[in-house]
Amino acid sequence: MILVFGGTTEGRQAAEVLEEAGSAYYYSTKTGEQDITLHHGQRIDGALDAGAMLAFCKAHSIRLIVDAAHPFASQLHQAIAHVSEALGIPAVRYERIFPPRDKEITWIDDYSQIPRDIHSLLATTGVQSIAKLKPLESEGISIYYRILNRESSIALAQKQGAALEQLCYYNDPKDIPIKTDAILLKESGISGGFLEKVEAAKAHGMRIIALKRPQLSIIHCQLFIVNGPYGLRRAIEKLLTEFYPLHSGLTTGTCATAAAVAETLRMTKGEMPHEVPVVLPNGETISVSVTYGKGYASVFKEAGDDPDVTNGLEIRATVEPAATFEILGGEGVGTFTLPGFDYPPGSPAINKAPREMLRNNIKENVRITISVPQGAEIARRTFNPRLGIEGGISIIGVSGIVKPFSEEAFIKSIRKCMTVAKASGSKRVVINSGGKSERFVKALYPDLPQQAFVEYGNYIGETLKIANELEIEHVTLGVMLGKAVKLAAGHLDTHSRKAVMDKTFIEQLLHESGISIDISDMTLARELLERIPENQLAAFAHTVIRHCAAYCNPVLPNGNLTILLIDDNGKIYEV
Repeated sequence: MILVFGGTTEGRQAAEVLEEAGSAYYYSTKTGEQDITLHHGQRIDGALDAGAMLAFCKAHSIRLIVDAAHPFASQLHQAIAHVSEALGIPAVRYERIFPPRDKEITWIDDYSQIPRDIHSLLATTGVQSIAKLKPLESEGISIYYRILNRESSIALAQKQGAALEQLCYYNDPKDIPIKTDAILLKESGISGGFLEKVEAAKAHGMRIIALKRPQLSIIHCQLFIVNGPYGLRRAIEKLLTEFYPLHSGLTTGTCATAAAVAETLRMTKGEMPHEVPVVLPNGETISVSVTYGKGYASVFKEAGDDPDVTNGLEIRATVEPAATFEILGGEGVGTFTLPGFDYPPGSPAINKAPREMLRNNIKENVRITISVPQGAEIARRTFNPRLGIEGGISIIGVSGIVKPFSEEAFIKSIRKCMTVAKASGSKRVVINSGGKSERFVKALYPDLPQQAFVEYGNYIGETLKIANELEIEHVTLGVMLGKAVKLAAGHLDTHSRKAVMDKTFIEQLLHESGISIDISDMTLARELLERIPENQLAAFAHTVIRHCAAYCNPVLPNGNLTILLIDDNGKIYEV
């Protein structure tokens, strides 16, 4: 079982990450006032000191603690570290991302260092800081306290000596309810709205004083630091393997970036760490294992539980000094040969997001060459040849992390195929469930380029949505009977997880077609082709297509849709 300490933006994000597992956990907040919906987590509210936390962890068999509390909650962080060490269980600290310290800001270590050459101060450091700031009032400094507009905060502020006229409220970090000589902020990180507060104060010409965040002390080896949702999930997958039924992986873009970071470190500093930090597109940092060869560093692709033919592939990076920053494709990295990608034909098949990751992680002007020794062989088992990527695999990845949902990965590949189909100049795109149906339909459209044929698998609705977004004029949907009867019933996703054959509905289709046969012992929809009299098959096919169209046409409102029903022998029915 996992115990999360939240009540913050990071706490909310941690809950979202844990909810993905569908496993039970506990979510603890000090006040109980955070508005958060938990489906698998059980909420517990009220402050826990080290003793109460220790007792709770023992009583509820806690095996991992996630510390997503506020960065200034020093006592709680220390209590978590103490309990983690006492029980021998790991703790994951979900840190915030902090921007570099602005030199125009006056940075202080504690409240006693607040400059005394100001006449008025707007304090945004929370109700707990009021008692620490009250002595300044006796020195002639007027202080206004910006707090949350809720009864508990107002009552606590008054208890600490603040008068009602000193209180002001906000919901947006950019709010400046009263202009003073200076504003006091906590170094609350990007998620705490620190940059927005600084920007607003500068716009009002206010002096900015910032209280530095407490330094995180690591007192034992079982404390792991992450600063984003992907890193948190990967830490949990490593420390509590069974919590997630499926494990995440890394994109080829992240692997290429890690290899390039490692080789750059070796070239510029002579360092050869076994793990290197990689900043993902969302700004968080994860660690990636690397190995070294003669003149290159490499990462072995880790796909997690997402079915991926690139799993285990070695992705290498060589790095050379250069006048400008360059990214080249080496052995096993494909080449774009058709329009519709992020870069023109002739460019190495390294997409925009991985290129940006490489640039953001490597500040030096170097020439990076990414290669994949087995890339050309593996590429034959991917969509790449159909997309017009020749000679190897593509280096891809938007988030940098592969979540183990093949659905998500498949839909992304559909979108890329549809984009290339449109870029081919074809006015018609033919979508099919797989190779078999495509072979049959191709005979009807001999003049269409290969790129105009796109496989949808089970995701008919998603494919049609993409076609509509891309403003594709004409779409032909080829579908075989097993999927067709599911689609006719309104299932735009025909995967067996989402939809099964509905005999009652099939009987309705038969009735509408004027067909009377017994299907009580039927197990597969394609058996209908053998049971329905041959002279009535066309009538049944037209009924099925009509029902399919009723659900598909609204998804493609601006295009013209042709639906083809295909039997096992390749005979095609069309309304």
